[in-house]
Amino acid sequence: MFDKSFITENEPRFMEELFSLIRIPSISAQPAHKPDMTRCAERWRELLLAAGADHAEVMPSAGNPLVFAEKRVADDAKTVLVYAHYDVMPAEPLELWQSEPFEPVVRDGRIFARGADDDKGQAFVQVKAFEYLVSRGLLHHNVKFIFEGEEEIGSPSLAAFLEAHKEMLRADIILVSDTSMLGADLPSLTTGLRGLAYWQIEVTGPNRDLHSGHFGGAVANPINVLCELIAGIVDADGRITIPGFYDDVEEVPAEERAMIARIPFDETAYKTGIGVDELRGEKGYSTLERNSCRPAFDVCGIWGGYTGEGAKTVIPSKAYAKVSTRLVPHQQHEKISKLFADYIVSIAPRSVKVTVTPLHGGEGYVCPITIPAYRAAEEGFARAFGSRPLAVRRGGSIPIISDFEKVLGVKTVLMGFGLESDAIHSPNENFRLDIFRKGIEAVAEFHQLYDDYAE
Repeated sequence: MFDKSFITENEPRFMEELFSLIRIPSISAQPAHKPDMTRCAERWRELLLAAGADHAEVMPSAGNPLVFAEKRVADDAKTVLVYAHYDVMPAEPLELWQSEPFEPVVRDGRIFARGADDDKGQAFVQVKAFEYLVSRGLLHHNVKFIFEGEEEIGSPSLAAFLEAHKEMLRADIILVSDTSMLGADLPSLTTGLRGLAYWQIEVTGPNRDLHSGHFGGAVANPINVLCELIAGIVDADGRITIPGFYDDVEEVPAEERAMIARIPFDETAYKTGIGVDELRGEKGYSTLERNSCRPAFDVCGIWGGYTGEGAKTVIPSKAYAKVSTRLVPHQQHEKISKLFADYIVSIAPRSVKVTVTPLHGGEGYVCPITIPAYRAAEEGFARAFGSRPLAVRRGGSIPIISDFEKVLGVKTVLMGFGLESDAIHSPNENFRLDIFRKGIEAVAEFHQLYDDYAE
């Protein structure tokens, strides 16, 4: 039985430790924050040692450094490898934050800050559960930690790091807290993730910006052309039009569709929560199927021309967009990446030049619900939250999860504690304190139960 006094007696310290991580703007997408990546990795090393790790170090990679730590109980004991990431998304648009993004505050029972949930808060849950077990003498298997600083940009350096350090990272199961639940009162375990392919499109027209009065109507406008290209990627039924895109898409089995249909879902509340009047997606599928089991295409950013104050009548020389597809298991992101790039170039008019640059991608993942670690996680949730978690697929992507299986030959259990209301990747990201506390309890229970289930 988890001793809740561990949290009540130590929570002020926990908050200051977590806040010390959050205050470091470890934004992997912005080169100016390169020194912050090392600072954050070093801080994690200190906290892992303080929590009870025998050894912790900051290790170099081709990109940002990684943190490795280990607590060895016995050579013949099982080993759990905990993965997390310490990088965060950019905080912009800053004007929409109610408080400074890298100065955490607690209000209304929530921690507000960039990284409060994704993934510093959730990673901190893992480390505090580990600290609890070590301090109480309840840890009976080996635990390793690998924290990276490039997840938010697709983990470009991690696969090579895995290959180079297979023995160091050898484990029986991988545990990750970087996913979300269906609701605070509806705990769930993620059994599947979508994959991802991401590109930047550059459309070039004239060799300089042109006067729209002198040239308008006679010269192709790169922004207009870019919008036409993007608009044609999804048809009226919500289907992606790239030839061959659906070749490897596995239809959701009828049994799984029936299980998804039983998940409590208030579509009105869903729309209200994100401020829209109507939903849109692939014809023939429910909202929960569309955002978890089916592919999707999205424009993540688009720019070009004049966007300053007032008017400037120009036809821009260039236009750009960042676009992505969410993929389902069996779709290979390299294949989809080439299909997309070839298609966009093939349909582009001769009046412009188009370049498509792949940025990053990853495969989808499915976790069997019969393996011992999943059953331990399921019972851990039940003990902490008071009800058994539902098994659900989620629409997000953690590209490295499929690499863990390919390189290390190990399955991953996705034991996440986020909520839709946590606003990850958005202004006013937050993490509920009650979920934070229950998360520590659930992970601590997982570790104790895993020893029994894995026998």
